[in-house]
Amino acid sequence: MQTSMYAVKGLGSLCFEVQSRRRLSAGFCEFKQPSFRECNSFCMRDRTTCCGLRLDSATMGAELTRVRYGVESLVRSSAKSRSLKVQASEGDIEEVKPIKSQEKSSGVVLPFVGVACLGAILFGYHLGVVNGALEYLAKDLGIVENTVIQGWIVSTLLAGATVGSFTGGSLADKFGRTRTFQLDAIPLAVGAFLCATAQSVQTMLIGRVLAGIGIGISSAIVPLYISEISPTEIRGALGSVNQLFICIGILAALVAGLPLAGNPVWWRTMFGVSAVPSILLALGMAFSPESPRWLFQQGKIAEAEKAIRTLYGKERVAEVMHDLTTAGQGSAEPEAGWFDLFSSRYWKVVSVGAALFLFQQLAGINAVVYYSTSVFRSAGITSDVAASALVGAANVFGTAVASSLMDRQGRKSLLLTSFGGMAASMLLLSLSFTWNVLAPYSGPLAVLGTVLYVLSFSLGAGPVPALLLPEIFASRIRAKAVALSLGMHWISNFVIGLYFLSVVTKFGISSVYLGFATVCVLAVLYISGNVVETKGRSLEEIERALSSAV
Repeated sequence: MQTSMYAVKGLGSLCFEVQSRRRLSAGFCEFKQPSFRECNSFCMRDRTTCCGLRLDSATMGAELTRVRYGVESLVRSSAKSRSLKVQASEGDIEEVKPIKSQEKSSGVVLPFVGVACLGAILFGYHLGVVNGALEYLAKDLGIVENTVIQGWIVSTLLAGATVGSFTGGSLADKFGRTRTFQLDAIPLAVGAFLCATAQSVQTMLIGRVLAGIGIGISSAIVPLYISEISPTEIRGALGSVNQLFICIGILAALVAGLPLAGNPVWWRTMFGVSAVPSILLALGMAFSPESPRWLFQQGKIAEAEKAIRTLYGKERVAEVMHDLTTAGQGSAEPEAGWFDLFSSRYWKVVSVGAALFLFQQLAGINAVVYYSTSVFRSAGITSDVAASALVGAANVFGTAVASSLMDRQGRKSLLLTSFGGMAASMLLLSLSFTWNVLAPYSGPLAVLGTVLYVLSFSLGAGPVPALLLPEIFASRIRAKAVALSLGMHWISNFVIGLYFLSVVTKFGISSVYLGFATVCVLAVLYISGNVVETKGRSLEEIERALSSAV
C-alpha cells in the first residue's frame, strides 16, 4: 500500500503543475494502481476543467496526456526501484544500477531522414551548379563581359534563400514539417525549369530566385525535421547527415559540369535535372510521419503517438511522450512570435545561433564553393573543374568523418577544431600567393590549402550549426529561431557571392584569404565562451537545462 500512496502523491504533484503551481485544497483517495481512466475521471468530471483549471480542447488533451505519462512513469519507477534492491549474503541491501532495455526497436527512422535529405541535396546542388556553368551560360545569354550581371546570377539564388529561410519557419509552425516540405517542392521544381529553359537574363534571374526560395525553406526545415524525429542516442550522427547530403549535392553539381568542355549547352541539363529530386521530395513526404513534437504542441496526441510508434517502435511511446510532457510542450503557453526571439528570455541563445552562421559564412566557405574554379585557373591549374570536383569530394569525405565523431567527440570540440584548421589553411593559401619563395608551387599549394580548408570546414563549421541550433532552441521558438539564424546565413552568403570577385580585384586574393583566417580565429574565441555541449541529451533535457540557466 505504501507504493500506491507514492503514486497518489505523484498524481497530486502532476495536477499541482496543471493548475500553475497553486496548492490543491482537496486530497486524493487511495487506490491500488493509478490508470489513465481514473485520471480522466478525476480531471474531467465536467469535461472542461482539470483540477480547477479551465482548458480548451487541445490543451485539455495535452494536459491529460501529461498526467497519464507522468503516472505511468511513476509506476514504472516504483516497480524498477523494488527490482533493484537485492538481498546480499549478510542480509544487507545492495543498490544495483538500472539496466537499459536492450530490446530491439521496431521503429524506422532512416528512410524518412533520407527523404528529408533530398532537400539538403538540392540545397547543395543549386549552390554549386553555377560554379562550372557560369562561363557557358554567360556566352549563351550574351553577358560574357558583364561581371555585374554574372554576380547577380550567382547572388539572386541567395536573395531568394533569405526570403525562403524566414518563410520556412512560419510555414513549419503553421502547416507542420511534412506539409511544408511538399509546398517547398513547388518553387524548387519551377525554378529549375525556368533556369534550364532561359533565353534571357530576366528568366534566368526569376528561376534563380524561385530556386533560392526553395533552398531557403529547405535549409530551415531539413535540420529541424531531422532533429525532431531522431532518437537522442544517434541524433548527432543523423543531424550531420544533413550537411553530408549538402556536400553530396555540391559535389554532384561540380561533377555534372565535367561534360561542359565538349558540350557547351550542357549547362541547361545541369539546371533542369534538379527538378527530379524536387518531385521525389514531395512524393516521399506524403508517406513520411509528421514530427511528434509538432503534433504534441498542436494537441494532436493520438497522431503524435502514432508517429512515435512508426519512428521508434511501440515500446518507446510512453518514454518519448513522458519526455514531451515533462518539457512542457503542448502547455497553455502561446506559440512564440517573431518579436519573442528578441526578448531577454531567448535573445542570448538566439544570438548564439545567428553568430555561428555569421562566422560560418564570413570564414569564406561559399567564396571557395562559388569561385574555386576561377581561383584555381588564376593559380595556373589547367584542369580547374576537376580540381573543384576534388574540393567537393573532400567536403563529402570530411562530413562523413564528422558524422561518426558527432556523438562521441561532441559538437563544441568539433567546432573549435574545425575553425582552427580553417584559420591555418587560409593562412597557407594567403602566403602561397604572396611569398616569392612559394611562387613556383602556388598551383599545388592553392589546391592543397583549399582541400585542407574544406576538410576542416566539413568536420565542424559545416555540419554543427544546423544540428546544434534545433537542439538549443526551446520548443516554442525552435522553428522561428532556426529560420532567423539561417536568415543571417543567407544574408551574409548573398553579400559574399555578390561582392567577392570585386573585393578580390580591389585588394587581391591573398588579403581576402587573410581576412577569412582572422574571422576563423575570432570564431574560436567566441565558441569557447558561448557555446554549450549538447551530445547525449534529449531535446527536452537541453531545453530544461537552458531554461533554468536563464
